[in-house]
Amino acid sequence: MQSTWHEIGIFDFFQLAKYDMNIFDPQILLSAMFFWNRETRAFEFPCGFVCPTLLDVATITGLKPIGDRFHPEAFEETISMKETSIVWDKKTYSAFITAHHGREGTPITNSEHIAFLLYWLSACVFCIASLQVPKYYFVLAQALHLKKKVCLSKLLLASLYVCLDEASINLSRENGPRNLSRPLWLLQLWLTAIFKKKLKLLPLQASIQYSFEGARLITLTPKKRSMEHFAR
Repeated sequence: MQSTWHEIGIFDFFQLAKYDMNIFDPQILLSAMFFWNRETRAFEFPCGFVCPTLLDVATITGLKPIGDRFHPEAFEETISMKETSIVWDKKTYSAFITAHHGREGTPITNSEHIAFLLYWLSACVFCIASLQVPKYYFVLAQALHLKKKVCLSKLLLASLYVCLDEASINLSRENGPRNLSRPLWLLQLWLTAIFKKKLKLLPLQASIQYSFEGARLITLTPKKRSMEHFAR
């Protein structure tokens, strides 16, 4: 399947899943969220207005900033959900993986590849709060499986903006933010790139050459703590 991932431009992005992306610096994230303005859709820092852009997403993830606009309602399903062998009653991540893990040494079926993409989109890309694999991403997973030139970077950036809006609203609650989801990992890497000189961040091993920026930024994230502590 690597040739397919290369062809549609998501191979480099897949490599981020090899790293622990669920570890954050809560102080940096929370501090930044206080500066987010839902009306201007930007961080109103003392230095001026700053916001993540499509080119930022492309640089960090390796995704192309161009491609076809994706509308689930307008996409014609080539492979019907009923034609696949996807087990929808096994929605939790561990159960979903177990239910769709094929035998070693056998060819990967269409259903297995779509199931893998479903898990990847839910757990690693958009980070669903329910920790389950929803049917919502079936159409997108199918489009990627069929080598459609979907501009995944735009969907990811839009999801990040929704995440920031939700976080900004949650900050006004008496008990503080809880159950924050969506691609906070992207916000962490973007903030690391913006403030790495200010925070004097250095890579763990300067001699390592990374194939894309996201992999290098993960090694720069300071004072790593788990998401469990951040959400409390």
